[in-house]
Amino acid sequence: MLSTILLQAQGGGLGMFLPMILIFVVFYFFMIRPQMKKQKDHKKYIQELGVNAKIVTTAGIHGRIVEVGETSFLVDVGSGVKIRFDKSAVSLDASKALNVEKVEKKDA
Repeated sequence: MLSTILLQAQGGGLGMFLPMILIFVVFYFFMIRPQMKKQKDHKKYIQELGVNAKIVTTAGIHGRIVEVGETSFLVDVGSGVKIRFDKSAVSLDASKALNVEKVEKKDA
């Protein structure tokens, strides 16, 4: 009788944790994994940027890279004005859109 009660208690414990485990798995695949992929893509994009690449910063400033440093870019924003930006300040989404428009204009 005592062993039956212990087995039921152990089975009930797993039954209580199963929904929490499933919620974590769903959370991982819909929230954590896509964010990690986005960070990996952004890091790769930043490493591939070079001199004369057109970029858009997270603040919305458009410019052309003049110099690439270890942790920053020197960006010409027009009329000879140059501003130094941290590499993390470059927006992946806006920069890709800017480059896609450039390619589409060449094809036309």
